[in-house]
Amino acid sequence: MASYLRPTRLEDALDALARDAANLPTNPLDRLTLVAGATDFYPAATTRQAWFQPHPQNILDITGLSELRGISEHGSGFRIGALTTWSDLIAARLPAAFDALKQASRQVGGVQIQNRGSLAGNLCNASPAADGVPPLLALDAEVELTALDGIRRLPLSRFILGNRRTALRPDEMLTAIHLPRPGDGERSSFLKLGARSYLVISIASVAANIVLAPDGSIRRVRIAVGACSAVPQRLTRLEETLARLSLPEAILACDDNAFEDLTPMDDIRATASYRRQAVRILVKRALADLCTLQERAA
Repeated sequence: MASYLRPTRLEDALDALARDAANLPTNPLDRLTLVAGATDFYPAATTRQAWFQPHPQNILDITGLSELRGISEHGSGFRIGALTTWSDLIAARLPAAFDALKQASRQVGGVQIQNRGSLAGNLCNASPAADGVPPLLALDAEVELTALDGIRRLPLSRFILGNRRTALRPDEMLTAIHLPRPGDGERSSFLKLGARSYLVISIASVAANIVLAPDGSIRRVRIAVGACSAVPQRLTRLEETLARLSLPEAILACDDNAFEDLTPMDDIRATASYRRQAVRILVKRALADLCTLQERAA
């Protein structure tokens, strides 16, 4: 028989996960499925029902855990609770370094989805095209994973393991995302390419964060790419190439040879060669946007 749980205390939710993990059913579809906004879960379940396919029916709904919602600032940075929605992020007063994350938030579905969907759910869903992942990678995000036996933190780069696969244990839930305090003057930009302008899955997406030195050269740059491989990735070699250049020089340096660590995939939405060229153009445009912001601030 299907079960539906909606606890109002974190301890009760963790206890339900622990009991389910201790008695894992043979069929994965019989395991307890954790949902928040459920903006991916219910459409997938409806599709399976329409085609008379089995689907998960044992649900742990965490929307009653109000302690997991909200954004707080502390000495070393920021904490985003797991139930914080895209709309919450858009409305929050955050430093300019978070602009890329806000720009991505505005492109996740329509307003109704932004009101329901959570950033943590986007990470746990682990889609290669998840719009929230590149901006968080460029912010050096860590995830907070909580179980009855304690809390552990992982860099986001080690949390997503592949298409729909994460490092989350059966008895754990993602309770927060931690972001280090941005550098002085840090700015960011996010761009995505899809088959249309809105309500679309990314063919490629790019997030760029920069901190400039007093002479205008790039002191630090972080660039992350999504929708091009099973796991969104930082382009560390490109970052090394662009360090210490001015922004106009960095744009010129983004030639084909600068993207050696990008290994794009072929799929139904685009070829690998198309994605490689798209990423190069998106990176140049993101840097141009940051260059414009710098000129306005000068």
